[in-house]
Amino acid sequence: MFCILVSVRAQQIVRMETTHGTIDFILYDETPKHKSNFMKLVSEGYYDGLLFHRVIPNFMIQGGDPESKNASSTRGLGNGGPGYTLSAEIKSQFIHKKGALAAARQPDNENPKYRSNGSQFYFVQGSVYPRKYLTRFEEKNGITYTEKQKIDYETLGGTPHLDGLYTVFGEVIRGLDVLEKISKVKTGRGDRPIEDVRIISVKLI
Repeated sequence: MFCILVSVRAQQIVRMETTHGTIDFILYDETPKHKSNFMKLVSEGYYDGLLFHRVIPNFMIQGGDPESKNASSTRGLGNGGPGYTLSAEIKSQFIHKKGALAAARQPDNENPKYRSNGSQFYFVQGSVYPRKYLTRFEEKNGITYTEKQKIDYETLGGTPHLDGLYTVFGEVIRGLDVLEKISKVKTGRGDRPIEDVRIISVKLI
């Protein structure tokens, strides 16, 4: 009897150390442009020292603006980036469930092709959605949820109104409690935390 060993490539894991704890997440192979771009920025230390500059409870926490590094408490944030955008890689199998990692972008009226900001991202915190409420999002965004996706929204929660509109390119595998902790911080103008929530370091592991 012969035993054939098949090499299976493991998904890329990223570890993000923040002032509120550690978040581990994977990057999807199915969104190669976003995966390779994020890995490139991480390898350059791009995210080290940046802030989660926009935090909205029961919705999401957003970071990746290079202008947030050493930014004064009065500086407006959210418009920075690496100087380029990425074409959308919106896949129906990846939804905005709790812990999803997605790319931020400019509004629809300025960005009809849903191109992603080159560095800004958000983690979904969201709320629980009973399946009876999901029909409206299916109709509005032209999508059809699988049974598994409906269960995820019913149990984990998320932000289904963003499905089909933003590129989801990864998900948290450890550290959902850290997302919860960050989502509860006090915020001021522009949904910026009053006390800085900083990304200490990001590494590929």
